[in-house]
Amino acid sequence: MCGITFRDSRRRSKRLRGFFASAGLAALVLSGTAGAGSAFDFPHFATRASGDTLFAVGAAGPTPAWIVFCAQLPRECAYNPSEPDTIVLDQATWKLIVDVNEQVNREIVPVTDQDHWGVADRWDYPDDGMGDCEDIQLLKRRRLTQAGLPQRALRMTVVIDELGAGHAVLMARTDRGDYILDNKRNAVLPWQQTGYRYVKREGSDSADWVWLGNQAAPVVTATK
Repeated sequence: MCGITFRDSRRRSKRLRGFFASAGLAALVLSGTAGAGSAFDFPHFATRASGDTLFAVGAAGPTPAWIVFCAQLPRECAYNPSEPDTIVLDQATWKLIVDVNEQVNREIVPVTDQDHWGVADRWDYPDDGMGDCEDIQLLKRRRLTQAGLPQRALRMTVVIDELGAGHAVLMARTDRGDYILDNKRNAVLPWQQTGYRYVKREGSDSADWVWLGNQAAPVVTATK
């Protein structure tokens, strides 16, 4: 699922050596970290605009690896209609989302499923400290739900990244728009600022996945 560049591979090799030498020193800050920049600041606006939310345009099938994951851990894929489908975003909740995104990115060593498990695609929790994009996002979702956020508003999402490769991110659906937690950067961005094409995600109204129509973030279309 996750495309890894040559730079990622070199960084991963270095981190793997550090991980096995001393697990506590394994984490490195991602190149996308912006410190205390605007990408980490609480979004200050009263209402969301029409383009802030990424709407589904039809039904979609999940990846085969997701089906296997759900068969093994059905509670992780359960749909609870009593939960809200959006998060009411305030300063404390925003800090929680940003902190979890950064913490998990630092803790987990990025490694492909092929290198890790010998298979092309496997969705699972990175309990051994290593995982690829979907594993990292699943851990973020687990921590956020454990902190009290509704799982129904935290949707696993498949995108096409800036390299044209399949990639998984976590979409936080809020009353201020849809925000993306990503292992490629520590900043939590509005979906329009990621430069990705959005293919499909878990639905908010059932356990089924929904098609996002391969919608491109405006950042991408503006540069073509």
